[in-house]
Amino acid sequence: MKKIIFLIFIVSLGLTSFAQDTTVKANTKANSKADKKAEKRQRINAIIKQEEEGNLSFTKQTAIGISLRTNGYGAFVELGRRKSARFSNTYLLEITETKHPKEEKSDRVENFFSNTFIYGKINNFYQVKLGFGQQYILGQKGNKNGVAVIASMQGGFTMGFAKPYYLNIQDANGQDRTISYYDDSTAFIYALEIYGSAGFGKGWSEVKLKPGLFFKSALRFDFGRYNEKIQALEIGLSLEGFFDKIEIVANNDPQRLLFQGHVAFVFGSRK
Repeated sequence: MKKIIFLIFIVSLGLTSFAQDTTVKANTKANSKADKKAEKRQRINAIIKQEEEGNLSFTKQTAIGISLRTNGYGAFVELGRRKSARFSNTYLLEITETKHPKEEKSDRVENFFSNTFIYGKINNFYQVKLGFGQQYILGQKGNKNGVAVIASMQGGFTMGFAKPYYLNIQDANGQDRTISYYDDSTAFIYALEIYGSAGFGKGWSEVKLKPGLFFKSALRFDFGRYNEKIQALEIGLSLEGFFDKIEIVANNDPQRLLFQGHVAFVFGSRK
């Protein structure tokens, strides 16, 4: 009888201990979940407070821009990854076309179906840029209706594409020809009659690659009302250097360095 009572006591003690351990573990797990929920709630409240105060708050952003340059135009896609409250790393893909200051479209085309042309133009010059940089928030919005000021610097690799420019002409012998400056520079410049350009599609098989480097700096004014949307105006300068000289217009010195300003309209989103 004593043995049975002793066994019952041992079993009861074990069950009590097990129940206590289970209760402690359950309470610990519940407290852990509650702590995580509280931390998440605090983060959300902090983000809401930052948005109410006009602070840009995000972990990553994607922006698309259309730029008007002093010597052409372009478009770009930019990915941003936030590193601190004010600093972000950026990754850039940009496509641009550079024009010479002396380029002028001619209206001396009598045929309605002919393309306008640029007299003396040797090449269309396009660039594809891949770059890395940083953005720094100089000033937060202050409120939802404010403007954030962001400074950026980017640099990287650029690949230029020099595509020969073709004209439809009548040469000094009265023959109709489609030529580039490289085919016959004399006839190209001193044609008896120019009917128009041969069009965008002509010359791609003769593209010459012009590799180089670029550096770009800008100020971006973000006036978007909501934190998760990018609506900005960007003003900046850029410098491109190529290993080979670039010919764009005849009777003008070819260039290795291209310096330009730009204004860009930027749209995108933040997360």
